Amino acid sequence: MTLTADLSGRVAVVTGASSGIGRHFCSLLSRSGATVVAAARRLERLQELADGEPGIVPQACDVTQADDVARLIETAIVHGGPHVVINAAGFGEATPAAETSIADFQRTLEVDLTATFAVAQAAAAAMPEGGSIINIASILGLSGSWPVTQAAYCAAKGGVVNLTRQLGAEWARDGIRVNAIAPGWFPSEQTDEMFANERSLSWVKRNTPVGRPGRLDELDGALLLLSSDASSYITGQILAVDGGWTAH
Repeated sequence: MTLTADLSGRVAVVTGASSGIGRHFCSLLSRSGATVVAAARRLERLQELADGEPGIVPQACDVTQADDVARLIETAIVHGGPHVVINAAGFGEATPAAETSIADFQRTLEVDLTATFAVAQAAAAAMPEGGSIINIASILGLSGSWPVTQAAYCAAKGGVVNLTRQLGAEWARDGIRVNAIAPGWFPSEQTDEMFANERSLSWVKRNTPVGRPGRLDELDGALLLLSSDASSYITGQILAVDGGWTAH
C-alpha cells in the first residue's frame, strides 16, 4: 500500500539516509511533496538516490561532527526550512556485554544518542515558527534485546526514548513537536545477516504476534502522521511499530 501526505513547501532533513529506514523515508517524503536534505557519510549513495527521486538534496554529513551538523542545518535553511527533521542515523553491533569495550560502548552512544541530540538541538534553533523532529528509536529502547547481545545499542536507544520525552516537553511552547518511532524488526543493513539466518528469522517470527518481520512501507503511516499537521497536538510520544512485539 502506498501512502502519501501533502507536504508541499516543507523542507525535511533525514540523517542516516544512505540505507534502510532513512533511505526509505527520503523517498516517502519526496513523493509527498517535500524537499528532502538527505544526509549520510556515503555521498555516492545519496547521489544515486537523488538521481532517481525529485526534490532530494544530497548532503555529506557525519552526525558526530559538529561542523557537519551545522552545515546540514544551513543547507536546510537555504532551501527554506527545516520544517521536519528525522534522526535515522545509527548503528549497533551484537557483542556480549562482558566483551564490549568502553570505547565501543561510547561510540555507539555517540552515534545513536549524542548525535540525535546534537541534530535536534541545531534544528530546533532554526525552527522559529515550529516544526517536527522525529527520532528513530527502537523496540530495544523499550525492552532488553536478549538473547541478542546489544547492551550498548539498548542503552543508546533507551536514551533516545527518554530524550524524546524531555525535548517534547521542553520545546512544546516553541511549537516544536518531538516524537519518536520505535521500529520492531525491519530489513536494514543491521538486520540483513540476522534475516539470512533461518534460526534467527524463525525466532523473530515466533516472538512477534503478527508472525513476521515488518516491511519498510509499514512505517509510512507513522512517519507521515508525525511529519504532518495531523500530529499538531502530539509531542513527547513514542510510537512503536513492531507487530505487537512490545505488547507482550
